[in-house]
Amino acid sequence: MLQGVENIYEIDTTKQILDRASALVKVNYGSNQQSDVLLRVIADHARTSAMLIGDGVTPGNEGRGYVLRRMMRRTIRNMRLLGSHDPIMSELITASIGAMGSQYPELKTDSKRILSVCIAEEETFLQTLKSGTQIFDTASMQIKKAKGNVLPGEDAFKLHDTYGFPFDLTLEMAQEQGLQVDEIGFRRLMSEQKDRAKADSRAKKSGHADVTEYRKIADAVGRTEFVGYDHNEAETLISAIVADGLSVADASAGDEVELILTRTPFYAEGGGQLADGGFIILGNGARVEIDDVQTPVPGISIHRGRVMNGSVELGSSALAQIDIERRRAISRAHTATHMVHKAFREVLGETATQAGSENSPGRFRFDFPATGAVPQSSLDEVEARVNTLLLEDFEVTAAVMSQTEAKKIGAMALFGEKYGDEVRVVSVGEWAKELCGGTHVSRVGQLGVVKLLGESSIGAGVRRVEALVGVDAYRFLVREHVLLNSLTEIIKGARTEELPERISDLVAKMRDIEKELALVRSAQALAQAGSLAQNFKNIAGFSVLSEQLTDGIDGDDLRAIALDLRNRKPDSIVALISVNDGRPILVVAVSDSSREKGMKAGALVKTGSTILGGGGGGKDDFAQGGGTRPELCTSALEAIVTAIAVK
Repeated sequence: MLQGVENIYEIDTTKQILDRASALVKVNYGSNQQSDVLLRVIADHARTSAMLIGDGVTPGNEGRGYVLRRMMRRTIRNMRLLGSHDPIMSELITASIGAMGSQYPELKTDSKRILSVCIAEEETFLQTLKSGTQIFDTASMQIKKAKGNVLPGEDAFKLHDTYGFPFDLTLEMAQEQGLQVDEIGFRRLMSEQKDRAKADSRAKKSGHADVTEYRKIADAVGRTEFVGYDHNEAETLISAIVADGLSVADASAGDEVELILTRTPFYAEGGGQLADGGFIILGNGARVEIDDVQTPVPGISIHRGRVMNGSVELGSSALAQIDIERRRAISRAHTATHMVHKAFREVLGETATQAGSENSPGRFRFDFPATGAVPQSSLDEVEARVNTLLLEDFEVTAAVMSQTEAKKIGAMALFGEKYGDEVRVVSVGEWAKELCGGTHVSRVGQLGVVKLLGESSIGAGVRRVEALVGVDAYRFLVREHVLLNSLTEIIKGARTEELPERISDLVAKMRDIEKELALVRSAQALAQAGSLAQNFKNIAGFSVLSEQLTDGIDGDDLRAIALDLRNRKPDSIVALISVNDGRPILVVAVSDSSREKGMKAGALVKTGSTILGGGGGGKDDFAQGGGTRPELCTSALEAIVTAIAVK
């Protein structure tokens, strides 16, 4: 109202984005109601996408990441409907930052990252759109040909599940084609898929047992008290025994069992931390070795293991003892994960938030959103930052407080995790504070050393860093040191810091020598052509030469020899083989006059390569192939000659 326009899409900020979209597709806003609606959606979604990415959201398949992905993809789709088939998100996001930047200066500051995120997502979606559209078009043609008007739910599900094609786009495209979509069938298949995924997740925790059995136990015996933060062992009672998915009264030596205790020091797998291992020792001397602990239903921990000796009876008193060395190694890894997480956010920015982790004895992995590979310099900076802080030997503390209090002290919560009214905050000194239910060391100096092994992509927009900590990191560094010493022994006179340059020089020299050898081999190979020219035979009116040459001649040199020989005779057909590194290479060259009589190099190569256990192809005048069976070279050449003879 203040700006004298009829809707929010025409106010000064949004209108800038709308005008840019209009210019890109060369469609005037206000000329057509249908195109106006599309342009308004584009402007709104582009603006919101810029804001979300600026807030640290990255496109994904869950939660707010999925909302962002859908908005970006609908923007791209609408631009295509208006006639733009080129990448356009960078233009629209730039316009959005220009429109909103004065009010939200962080958009301008972080514009490079925002643009890189949107460009990467657009590239992924355009490929998805290309393949999905082709499949949809084929399906719609078949439906119309059969006089139908409904796209089956199975086809919509396949587009979504196999090719990542958004269902809402399938609905829009179907409507454009005058088709309906079997939404009920699609949602039924989606529901079945989700049920399978949930069943797989439950199976991990319940050992494929029906969780109703655990619910009955929880209702009957109450919650398991976890005392593992402060104790490595605890006196307890066996409140339930499960074998083969059913509650039983006892178990004997050799039985695989699941024990539920009244109180336990065993940490159940969760929050990226692997479960504790150890023993449960009964008063009668029976021992149960525990190798996994899970929480199939809230409130109870099931201790999976094997009865080593004696018998286990319901209600028996027992002593639960964790494997202390395993716990300590896992705790070191978990504390190291917190420190690496904080350091990555310092180096890469606040958007490098944890998207998954696994803390196992002596090693951990850490996943976080990123639009591309992390430079080695950034990895080195993170590693140096963490190891420098280890020397500070910060105290690691844990405190339970309300969510409000946790936010006040700056504790970080992981998006997607579920927290209660009260949360446990783990603090590494005053440097890093994070909501966490896992186990940790008491001081960071106990980590010893942290070594990042490297990083890699595990999916669109998600990177994974793997690292070692403590003794495992030390052993890795020792192996590296031994390797360096070995190299300095091999490369006499080189100091450790000179090794990269010396090795690079040696590699360069080897490449030069290989090039010289290749020239010599090529000259020797071409020299063979003169003597080989005497071996042409007349077969079915063609001048045919089929020979196995000496080993070690590569494909380029074989080609040169074959073409030289082909040009020496009219109506010529040349087939040559050489074995290189145990693999035969076959080339066939056919003269113009022989091709006019129906001979094709590609067909002849296919005949020989099939016998050699491989394949090949090319043009009618020249083709190349090969295989894996050098002992059949003679047979391959004979087959080619036979094919020529019977033509």
